[in-house]
Amino acid sequence: MSVKITSIATQLPPYSRPTEEIIPFLKVWLNGQEERYQRKVIKLFENAGVERRFSIMDAEEVFLKTSFAEKNEIYKRETIKLAEGALVKALENARLNPGDIDFIITVSCTGIMIPSVDAYLINKLQLKQDIVRLPITEMGCVAGVSGMIYANNFLKANPNKRAAVIAVESPTSTFQIDDFSMTNIVSAAIFGDGCACTILSSYENEQGPEIIDEAMYHFYNAEHMMGFELTNSGLQMVLDKEVPDKIAAHFPEIVHPFLARNNKSIADIDHLIFHPGGKKIVQTVEDLFGKLGKNINHTKAVLRDYGNMSSATVLYVLEKFMQEAPQKGDLGLMLSFGPGFTAQRLLLKW
Repeated sequence: MSVKITSIATQLPPYSRPTEEIIPFLKVWLNGQEERYQRKVIKLFENAGVERRFSIMDAEEVFLKTSFAEKNEIYKRETIKLAEGALVKALENARLNPGDIDFIITVSCTGIMIPSVDAYLINKLQLKQDIVRLPITEMGCVAGVSGMIYANNFLKANPNKRAAVIAVESPTSTFQIDDFSMTNIVSAAIFGDGCACTILSSYENEQGPEIIDEAMYHFYNAEHMMGFELTNSGLQMVLDKEVPDKIAAHFPEIVHPFLARNNKSIADIDHLIFHPGGKKIVQTVEDLFGKLGKNINHTKAVLRDYGNMSSATVLYVLEKFMQEAPQKGDLGLMLSFGPGFTAQRLLLKW
């Protein structure tokens, strides 16, 4: 059974600021901290490789001392809007109606909603009453690819069906106003908010890149590397500085056996569709593959223009490739990383 990615769409939240406009807010927030530390934080923001960040709330609201409940209520209200906008765009791109979707997967890790966002979309857009739902809440940055893997397996078992995967995230909702740790600051420097939706289909006559293979790879003894701690003030980021080095060490096992089982090597891959986790991770990937004549320009552009939007980010990279309409027969390797620690992959063929 052939499964294809037939449509993709992105939806950005209403607020955005370039990095230089964030610096004054940082200076006010850092007031009272040691001057050398303040300079270090500002330099970190300026050198993070992110020129603009989008958010579900304006900067004044991000830096307000509000409760977890208040921030989460904004997350809930605004992510429903973002998810609806992305799904509507993706349906329009595929010339489909809301009732044409059989399986809906929603992924998010930056807030808490029960019922999950898909329940609101079913009512707002009048999706099928027997639509299959799968909300994913605890897989972090990797969940966009995870959702596509789950959709692929559902569609391989069910001919003539369609699935929508919606990744919607607001990392700015997790900013900790009383936390001056480098983890909180690095998180604020590299992350931004965003949403993306992709539609997959097992209809033979529908067009788009085909999913040739998919796989997950789990690092042992690496639970401490990335995630969130649930505190009284909200979701507090966990981000170990060893992440780029750990990824680099595992890259041969992540990439080469996966391609080999499809009788391919990295030389056969035309398009690298990589999640831009941050400047150091992007540099790590570029160092590994640049010498092979491969570029990750789209990955770098997404990080520069939006920051790391957690699970949605790699879908922004995929959108850039799909807009270019690669040549028939081109191969793409889609790769994302997330808490666990885990790496997940898709092999695509146009």
